[in-house]
Amino acid sequence: MRFCPKCEVKLKKADSGLQCPQCSHSEGQEVKQTKKVDEPVEESILAFEENEGEESNPTVKIECEKCGHDEAVWWMLQTRSADEPTTQFYRCTKCKYTWRNYA
Repeated sequence: MRFCPKCEVKLKKADSGLQCPQCSHSEGQEVKQTKKVDEPVEESILAFEENEGEESNPTVKIECEKCGHDEAVWWMLQTRSADEPTTQFYRCTKCKYTWRNYA
């Protein structure tokens, strides 16, 4: 933080450096502002794509909402804030339909 040597007011950023808002005293070099452009991030709520990881996940006897098959793999993720319960995901071993249960 810099102050004007003449009137002791805090200097503000200007096109040509720092400038006093009262007496127009200026000093320093040109202040350059840069923008950082973030690339869009592809978000996906599923933990696994298609068959990935199914061999390592446990299976459970639960009826598929789509085809009625009675076996699915399941996993849990924290999809909401930390003070909320985890979300359980199920994927049918027959038709690969995925659904969730907000325990």
